[in-house]
Amino acid sequence: MEYVEIARAESVRGELVLRERRDEGATSVLELRVNGVFVMDSAETTSEVALAAAALELVADPRDVLVGGLGLGFTLQAVLTDPRVERCSVVEIEQSLVDWMRDGTVPHGQTLLADVRANVVVADVSLALAEAREATYDLVLLDVDNGPGYLVHDGNAAVYDAPFLALTRRIIRPAGALVIWSSAESAEFEATLREVFGNCEPQSYDVDLQGRAETYWLYVARKENSAR
Repeated sequence: MEYVEIARAESVRGELVLRERRDEGATSVLELRVNGVFVMDSAETTSEVALAAAALELVADPRDVLVGGLGLGFTLQAVLTDPRVERCSVVEIEQSLVDWMRDGTVPHGQTLLADVRANVVVADVSLALAEAREATYDLVLLDVDNGPGYLVHDGNAAVYDAPFLALTRRIIRPAGALVIWSSAESAEFEATLREVFGNCEPQSYDVDLQGRAETYWLYVARKENSAR
């Protein structure tokens, strides 16, 4: 297996590296690492597609969708395959990731971002939510880290706490939903979601990650089930 570095960038949160992995007898694969930690690649996109699919099934009319975390764009891509979606806003904290998508460093990036329904904002997702109007989105999908117990950035811990989740609930329309991806099960996080939304539906699913079996989790919270 051979690795070729495609792009590298530094931010206040650390180092981002985009590299090409060339497997013997297979096509090349793009791989994203943050501070040396594997985040995602273009070969195994099950997590991103599952996140979008699970969310889109929850809402009858998902016109406005918010995605926290751009990554390599596969969650956005999956959301935009649904003709019911009229607008998909993506909040990404790393400017370099957005630049790599826009300038073709990530080959599928330019076509994806050319979709008129896609709107990418470079910002901290908590600040973006704080500035959003109430009842703005039908769906909120969050994939900003590896889950509450496996953080790439310590600052992302707040995403899994009650104040941030309450902020998220505020900007979701009635009958809307929140779906959060995690690399592992977390009873504590489930309890926090139940506290804020009044409900939580953990969903597990199996993936094959470069020949290694893994189980990932989606945490679903629906606004319409809450009495508040």
